[in-house]
Amino acid sequence: MFKHIVRIADTDLDGNRNVVHALTGIPGIGIRMARSVVNELGIDGKKKLGKLEDEEITKIRELIEEMIEKFPPWMLNRRSDPYTGKDLHLLSKDINFARMLDIERMMRMKCYRGVRHAKGKKVRGQRTRSTGRKGRTVGVVRKKT
Repeated sequence: MFKHIVRIADTDLDGNRNVVHALTGIPGIGIRMARSVVNELGIDGKKKLGKLEDEEITKIRELIEEMIEKFPPWMLNRRSDPYTGKDLHLLSKDINFARMLDIERMMRMKCYRGVRHAKGKKVRGQRTRSTGRKGRTVGVVRKKT
């Protein structure tokens, strides 16, 4: 029986897409991780996600939700977590939460990036003379001659 929507890791995935491309719909899983998951389980990645058997979907769900840290550390998206010191792979809502905590930590430390975040300025070294203007400073200011 064809399933139009498959739920994995608190995310609704489209059953009409290939398994590899459908798995990239989960925040935290890119194309490389999706291919690795499919290869690890021995599933055909070109098959439609909705046509997979229930057992195969359960295997995918278990691997992604519980055993994803068994992949090599260079494939994980949060290596040497500052709080636990472990190599983690975050999915869905955990990514946004961890990012928010990291920004708050930088703001408390008052490091350069934290100060820039607090002021609402550009953080990654972009120029601010001509772009990123907000409020009353919009427009070119010329010197009087």
